[in-house]
Amino acid sequence: MPQRREGLRQPARAGRALLAIPIAWIVAVSVIDILAPPNIHLGPLLVAAPAITPLFGGPRTVGLVAALAVIAQTTIGLVRDPEQMLSSNHQAQIIALVLVGTSLVIFCVFRERRAKELAQVRYVSEAAQRVVLPPLPEKIGPLRVASLYLAAEAEAQIGGDLYAAARTASGTRLLVGDVRGKGMTAVNDAALLLGAFRVAAHRQASLGELVSYLDRSVCWDLMEPGETGCFGETFITANILDIPDRDGRVQMVACGHPPPVVLRNGRPTTMDALHPAPPLGLGELAHPRYHVDSFQFEAGDLLLLYTDGVTEARDSTGTFYPLAERITGWTENDPDAFLGLFRRDLLHHVGGHLNDDAAMIAVKRTATPTA
Repeated sequence: MPQRREGLRQPARAGRALLAIPIAWIVAVSVIDILAPPNIHLGPLLVAAPAITPLFGGPRTVGLVAALAVIAQTTIGLVRDPEQMLSSNHQAQIIALVLVGTSLVIFCVFRERRAKELAQVRYVSEAAQRVVLPPLPEKIGPLRVASLYLAAEAEAQIGGDLYAAARTASGTRLLVGDVRGKGMTAVNDAALLLGAFRVAAHRQASLGELVSYLDRSVCWDLMEPGETGCFGETFITANILDIPDRDGRVQMVACGHPPPVVLRNGRPTTMDALHPAPPLGLGELAHPRYHVDSFQFEAGDLLLLYTDGVTEARDSTGTFYPLAERITGWTENDPDAFLGLFRRDLLHHVGGHLNDDAAMIAVKRTATPTA
C-alpha cells in the first residue's frame, strides 16, 4: 500500500511542477504586452496557457489557468487603455478566453470520466484473468513452472489462449491450448475447457480417456441451444501432457497444436507427435483413437509449451518468429528468468506489438523424488 500511494503522489507532484509553465507564460506575455508599443497586441497568445494545461492537469487546474489568463487579459486592457477602461478588442479577447477555458474544462471532465471507466474495465479484466486463468504455481511436485500470457489487445488481459496444471497420484498433468476465434466468445470457450480439465485431470483415467472427455466437453458445452449435434463450428487446439514425478517418459496427446520443445544444454529439440489427433471439439467428426506419444524429459531439461501466437508472430518483413532457432544456445534454465528473456526477444522481433495472443509455459524438472 505505501508503494501504491507513493506511485499516485508522483504524477500529482509532476503536475504541480508543470503548472509553473503556463503561469510563467501568462506573466511573460502580460509584461511584454504592457511594455510593447500601442500598435502591438500580444494578448491572443494568452490562450496558449490553458490550451497546454490539459496535457498534465485536470479540470480544476485548467479552470485555474484559464481564470488567470482572463485576469491577465483584463489587467492588460485596464493598463493599456485606462481612459476607455477596456476597448472592444480587449473585450473580444476576454470573451474568447472564457469560451476556450470553459471548453477545455468540459473536455477534461469527460476525459477523466472516460479514464475512470477504462480503469474499471482494466480492473474487471484483471479479475477475470485471475479467475479464469490464474498463474500456475511456481512449484508443482518435482517441477518448477513459470507461465507467460501476452494479450494482443491493448486493454485486454486474457483471450482465447489457455493453460492449466493438475496433480495426480503419480505426476503432473499440463494443458496448453488455443480457442478458435477471438473476443469474449473465445474467453468463454477457454473457461469451459479449463473447467472440464480441472474436474477430470485428477481422476485415475488414462491420458487418452482424459482427452476423450475433454473433446466431448468442448463439443457439448459449446453447442448452441437447440442443436442436436456438434459439427465443429467451435474447436480448440491443445496439447495435454502427463509428466511423471519419477524418471520416465512424458506422455502427450497432441490435438492439432504446435509441438512442445525440450531445451537441453542450449540445444532445442521439437517433440513432434507421431500420431496427432484433431482439435478438441472435432472428435465426433473424426471419431479418433487417441494415440499417446512420449518423449524423454530429464532433470535439468527445460520443457516449453506454447501457442501459435508465438510461432506465428511476424516482424516488419513478415517473417515468422523462429522459436527453435532463437532459443538455440540459451543456457538459462530457470523458468522465470527464461520467460523474461523470451518475452523481450519475442516483443523485439515483432516491434513491440503482437497481432495474436501468445502464451508459453516453461517447466524444469528439478530432481527425482525419493520413495
